Amino acid sequence: MPVESGSSAARQAKQKRKSHSLSIRRTNSTEQERSGLQRDMLEGQSSDNLESLVRMEDSKLPLSLRSNLLDLFSQIEREFENLYIENLELRREIETLNDRLTAEGQTFEGADLAKGALKTKASHSTSQLSQKLKTTYKASTSKIVSSFKATTSRAVCQLVREYVGHRDGIWDLSVTRTQPVVLGTASADHTAMLWSIETGKCLLKYMGHQGSVNSIKFHPTEQMALTASGDQTAHIWRYMVQLPTPQPVADISQQTPCDDDVDFSDKDEADGEVEGPNDCPSIRVATTTLRSHQGVVIAADWLVGGKQVVTASWDRAANLYDVETSELVHSLTGHDQELTHCCTHPTQRLVVTSSRDTTFRLWDFRDPSIHSVNVFQGHTDTVTSAVFTVGDNVVSGSDDRTVKVWDLKNMRSPIATIRTDSAVNRISVSVTQKIIALPHDNRQVRLFDMSGVRLARLPRSNRQGHRRMVCCSAWCEDNTSCNLFTCGFDRQAIGWNINIPALLQEK
Repeated sequence: MPVESGSSAARQAKQKRKSHSLSIRRTNSTEQERSGLQRDMLEGQSSDNLESLVRMEDSKLPLSLRSNLLDLFSQIEREFENLYIENLELRREIETLNDRLTAEGQTFEGADLAKGALKTKASHSTSQLSQKLKTTYKASTSKIVSSFKATTSRAVCQLVREYVGHRDGIWDLSVTRTQPVVLGTASADHTAMLWSIETGKCLLKYMGHQGSVNSIKFHPTEQMALTASGDQTAHIWRYMVQLPTPQPVADISQQTPCDDDVDFSDKDEADGEVEGPNDCPSIRVATTTLRSHQGVVIAADWLVGGKQVVTASWDRAANLYDVETSELVHSLTGHDQELTHCCTHPTQRLVVTSSRDTTFRLWDFRDPSIHSVNVFQGHTDTVTSAVFTVGDNVVSGSDDRTVKVWDLKNMRSPIATIRTDSAVNRISVSVTQKIIALPHDNRQVRLFDMSGVRLARLPRSNRQGHRRMVCCSAWCEDNTSCNLFTCGFDRQAIGWNINIPALLQEK
């Protein structure tokens, strides 16, 4: 018995040494069972997996660890297989919807597609591999899915007329407050133009500036215009225009809903220069020239009554002038960086200036003996414009992609904040309905109410809309054909008809 016990111990030691040996000889039943198991696994795998397992058999890793690795690799393979099948199903679903769009001429709610198709993806959010695959296919599918948006049969925003003639981008526009009602545009081509709203014809061209014309505003009661320029001056000039006979409006039955997001390529735009109107009369000499700034005059506006004007400049100051004498009355200093805009209150002697220093300032001239100023720090980037409403509100827009509504009686914090996906340029607020028109760097124009609720987006389809950055917007609610105007760096101004009752009804 001791001999047998000794021989048994010797065999166990020998088997233990063989289990750690690099040799693949099958010398006992345990090795034979293991080899048979490996042969069964090899028979069920592809040639690539077979080579991998043969290499693993020469590994120094223990059997249990190798088994765990094989199991993990199998799970990874199943994960990839599920994701691959899921992607095939998504592609088939998108192709089916595209076929329906082509065959039926209808559009489908994008939210439902995204909700149904991406629901399976969400279930794999814990998997890193699934997340990578979602990122890979997101770009290719999101553009298609975004086109499946519902449309409404009732058009509330409609492009009526385009005003083309400037040779460079249009920075600013305004509508006269006296008869005859005309549209004024200020352009980087060193000119300002007056247009017939109904016909789109240029009525007058002002050519007195030596630099880019950055702003245009009209006198509240007389036929005078105020323009600000990059030549460091502001000009006041008188105009006389005669409106042409209105022509029948072209077919504007192409009523495009505001949320239509079909885009067109910038390559479709002609690269050549746009020929300006050759028969348009011109003015070359200003009635009054205001000189005090040491930098670009970026904006100017009339104070209530029209006896004084305020200008804003890149020299970090705003100046208040007397129109009759052209004398500088006050220099409004305090901004740390260049000014971007200035605006006056329609009924009170209040001025608001905005700046690249992320602030805007409220200047109070109601008391002749006290000229108070309040500084508001509500933005994190350049404040591109700040405008008054008829009531007691100020609306400010910024490059930080926000628009904020403030109460003049309590300006500590905004009463509403609008967050957008693009920088906001010179905004305007309608007088009666207080609808805010936001022109964006991304060529969009959006409409919001004073509480921050989005009402509409102006159409950009069928080659309608702006092709470049939209610089400014201006309301003219008294006009029956065009009650909103926008301009941009595509060298054109556009007149829109906004069906305000329908817009507010859809709200």
